[in-house]
Amino acid sequence: MNEQTTAGIANTAEGRGVIANPVLRGFNPDPYLLRAEGKYLIAVSSFEWLPGVRVYESADLNSWTHRADLLTDQVDLRGNPKNGSIWAPQLSWRDGLYYLVYTDVKSTRRPFKDSHNYLITAPSLDGPWSEPVYLNSSGFDPSLFHDDDGRKWLLNEIWDYRLETSNKSAGIVIQEYDPIGQTLIGEPAKLFDGTHLAKTEAPHIYKRDGWYYLITAEGGTGTGHAVTVARSRQLAGPYEIDPDFPMMTASDRPDWPLQCAGHGSLVETPEGDWYMAHLCTRPVEGQYAILGRETAIQKVEWTEDGWLRLYGGGKLPLLEAPAPAGSANAADAGAAKELPSAHAPCLFEDRFDGPALHRNWNTLRILRDESWCTLAARPGYLRITAGESPQTLFRHHMVAIRQTELRFRAETTLDYAPTSYLQMAGLLLYLNDENYVYACVTRDERQGRVVRLMRCASDVFTLLPDAVLVPGGGEVSLAVEGDGIQARFSCRLDGEAWQPLGEELAIDFLSGGFTGNFIGIAAHDMYRTGGSHADFAAFRYEGRA
Repeated sequence: MNEQTTAGIANTAEGRGVIANPVLRGFNPDPYLLRAEGKYLIAVSSFEWLPGVRVYESADLNSWTHRADLLTDQVDLRGNPKNGSIWAPQLSWRDGLYYLVYTDVKSTRRPFKDSHNYLITAPSLDGPWSEPVYLNSSGFDPSLFHDDDGRKWLLNEIWDYRLETSNKSAGIVIQEYDPIGQTLIGEPAKLFDGTHLAKTEAPHIYKRDGWYYLITAEGGTGTGHAVTVARSRQLAGPYEIDPDFPMMTASDRPDWPLQCAGHGSLVETPEGDWYMAHLCTRPVEGQYAILGRETAIQKVEWTEDGWLRLYGGGKLPLLEAPAPAGSANAADAGAAKELPSAHAPCLFEDRFDGPALHRNWNTLRILRDESWCTLAARPGYLRITAGESPQTLFRHHMVAIRQTELRFRAETTLDYAPTSYLQMAGLLLYLNDENYVYACVTRDERQGRVVRLMRCASDVFTLLPDAVLVPGGGEVSLAVEGDGIQARFSCRLDGEAWQPLGEELAIDFLSGGFTGNFIGIAAHDMYRTGGSHADFAAFRYEGRA
C-alpha cells in the first residue's frame, strides 16, 4: 500500500471539507504544486535519495497518492555530500509536454557551491523522459516560467561567494530558454534582490490580471523560513515588494505546531479558488524535526489591491484549510460527522514475494539493480549483496522508506552468516552518514555470530554494549519502536521470544539538515565488498497515532 495516507476531511462553517495538514507526512520537502491533465500534482525533492523526484497526485487536494518517480538513471549522485544532490524540482505542463527542472548539488563547502541545473521533458509522467539538458550552475532552485507569448524563462537563486556574510544568496535572476536549441540565450538579468529577511530562493512566477507575481522563500529553511511576494507589470521588472511581507511565516510563533513554513507554490482550481503548497516541520519538544520537512497546503486569497493573503487573515500556516469548492471529498453538514478528522497511520509491508520491490523503497545515491538487490536469487526473500560501510558516499547497499509517524514500529527478518566483524546486515534508523542507529547481525571473534547495536551521532561513533549471542544458523528478527525522540530496539532468535537489544536510546540526533529519518535494511562488508549477502524475509512498518 502507499506510504502516503489520505488526508482527513471535516466540516467547516461554509459547508466544505477541510484539508488536514501536513498532507504529505514524513520527508517530503520543497513542494511544487500544479494542475495538469485534470489532476493536481505535487513534486518534492529527495536530496541524496533515489529516485530523485517523487510526484504525488490528487483529484481534490485532499487525498494524495504516490503517482510517479522521476530522475532515475539520468543522474549520478555517487560521492555527493549529505544534504546535497537533488534540490527543489519544479514540474510544469505546457502544450502537451511536462518540463522538470532541478538542481544536482555536488558540493556545499563554503564559500562556494557546485549546483548544476538541468531540464528534462516528457509527454507523460510515465515517460519517456529526455536526456538532461544542462542549463547553468550559478545558483539553485531553478523554475521555468512559460509566458503567454510562448517564450520560456528560467529563474534561479544566484550565489555570490564574495559576500562577507553567511548569506551568500544574492537574489533571483532570469534568463530566456530556447527549447529548439535547448540552451539558455541572452544574459541573465537580476529580478529581485530580496528583503532584509535574506537567503532569497525558490522563485516561481505566476501571471494574473496583467501582473507578474514573483513568489520566493526567504529567511533560510529553519525557523526563520517565510514566503515573500513581489509583483511587476513587466516580466523583467522592476518588482515591488508586498508592503505587508512576509506573506506567511511561523518565525514569531515558536510554540506553533507547524514550523519552518516557506517554499510556496500556487495553483488555481477550476472554480477559481487559489491554494498554496509549502514545506513545514513538526518538531518534537519544539526543536527535533525527526520526520524532516513535510508538505502542507493553505487556501489563499487575493486582496482588492492584488496582494496574496492566507485565507482568514494572518501569517501563520494553518493546521486545516478549507477544501476546494466542488471537491469530490467536500462534506455536507449532514455527512461531516462520519468522516475522519486526521490522517490514518501508515501501514507498509513488503513480504518480498512479488515480481518486484514495492516502489516506496528508496536507495542512497545509487539505484537498486540485480547486481546487489534481487528477488530472483531466493524466492520469498530479498537478497542484498553487501556493499561498502554504513558511512560510504558511493556503494551503500540499503533500501529504506520514510518515517511518516512520530510513533511507529518496524521489523524485519533476515538470514545472514557473517564470517568477520567487518561484515554486518540488519535494520537501520538513518538520517545521513553522520547520524544513524544500526541493529545488525555480525560476528565476534570470541562469541561467534551476534546481534549488536551501533550508533553514530553528529559524526561520533559508538559501539553499544550488550551484544546478543546468536547460536546456530537460524534466521534473526530485528525490530525498533520509536516514540518521538526515543527508540528501543529488540531482536528475536529463531523460534524464541523478543528480547531487548540494549537500553532505550535518545534519537534526537536523527533530525536537522535538509532530509528526514528513514528506516532501512542493508548489508555491509568491509572485509571484501560484495563478498557476503543477507536474505531478508519480510519488512513491516506500522505507524501509530
